Amino acid sequence: MIDQKPIEAGRAIHVDGAQGEGGGQVLRSSLALAMITGRPVIIERIRAGRDKPGLMRAHLTAVEAAAAISGATVEGADVGSGRIAFTPGPIRAGVHTFSVGTAGSGTLVLQTILPALLVAPGPSSVTIEGGTHNPWAPTFDFLDRVYLPLVRRMGPVVTATLGRHGFFPAGGGRFHVAVEPCGGLAGIDLLERGEVIARQVRALVSNLPAGIGYREVRRVIGRLSWDPDYGQTDAVVAHGPGNVVEVEIESTGLTERFTAFGRTGTSAERVADELVGEVRDHLALGVPVGRHLADQLLLPLGISAWMPAVGGRARGGAFRTGPLSRHATTHIDVLRQFLGVRIEVAPELDGRVCLVRVRPPL
Repeated sequence: MIDQKPIEAGRAIHVDGAQGEGGGQVLRSSLALAMITGRPVIIERIRAGRDKPGLMRAHLTAVEAAAAISGATVEGADVGSGRIAFTPGPIRAGVHTFSVGTAGSGTLVLQTILPALLVAPGPSSVTIEGGTHNPWAPTFDFLDRVYLPLVRRMGPVVTATLGRHGFFPAGGGRFHVAVEPCGGLAGIDLLERGEVIARQVRALVSNLPAGIGYREVRRVIGRLSWDPDYGQTDAVVAHGPGNVVEVEIESTGLTERFTAFGRTGTSAERVADELVGEVRDHLALGVPVGRHLADQLLLPLGISAWMPAVGGRARGGAFRTGPLSRHATTHIDVLRQFLGVRIEVAPELDGRVCLVRVRPPL
C-alpha cells in the first residue's frame, strides 16, 4: 500500500508525461531519477496520447515498487490516473517482492527500481511476477544476456534468475534479481563492436506446436546463411501460449540480442523474416549498440556522469549506434531535466550512425 500524502509542489520537478514518445518510459525514468536525486517529481499528462491514457496496471506496479524502494509518499497512484506526485525518501536496500498481476512487463518494473538499488546502502534481493516476454518491453533474456553484463562493467554485481516464463497475454512469469552495489557507477565506452565470436538462434514455444519454433529457426538460419548448429528450439512451461524467436550475437565488445514475437494470424516464416531484417540492418551498420540497447544505456550512463567519481574512475561514457529512436531522444530530454548532464549526439556516415556521449554537468 502506498502512503497517499500530498507533496510540496514548489519543490518538485515538473515533467510532461506526454512529451516526445509520450509513453510509460517518461514515467519510469522520472521515478528512477527522483529516487536517485532525492527530489520530488510531479508527472502530468501521463500517456496522454495513448488509446488508454493514464496509468495501466504495470505502470502502477512500477510506481508502487519505486515507493517501496524509497519510502515515498505518492498522490494519484491509481489505475487510469493521468497525474502523480512522488516524494522519495532514502533508498532502502533489502528483500522486495512485486507482482504486476497481468502480462505487463516485469522487466520494465525492474528497470524503474534497479538504478536506485545500484547505489543503495546495501545489497538487495528482488522478485518480480508478471510478463517476462512481452512485445513492448525488453525480454528477460535481453536483460540477462545484454543489459546486466554492461551494468556489471560499471561496478555493481547484478545477477538475474528466471523462475518461470510469462508470455503475453497470460503473463504469470517470475524472475529474481540480486544486487550488490559498489558505491557508484563507473563510466563505460562502447565504440567498437569487435570480432563476432558466437551466434545463436533460439525459439521458445509454450503450449503451442513445437513445429512453429523449428520453422522459425530454420528460416532464420537459412536466410542468414548460418550453420544449422547455431539453432535451438525449446519448449518451456508457462501459464498460457507463447512464442518468441531470438538471435544473439556475441562480439568481443559486447553481446546484442534481437527478438521477434509469434502472434495469431502471422506465419512462423513471416515472424522469422521480421527478425532477419532487424539483424541484417544492425550488422550492416557495423555499430556495437543496437536501437533498443541505446535507449536503455542512457539512464545508467547519465547517473554515472551525474554522481561524484568513485576511486578515480571515469564518469559517463559514450557509444556508437544507429539513428536514435524517439524513445531514446525522449529519454535524453528527461535526463537533462533531472541531472543537468551533457548528452551530445554527433551524426556519422551521413547520419546512418551516431556517436552518443554522456558527460558530467559543467
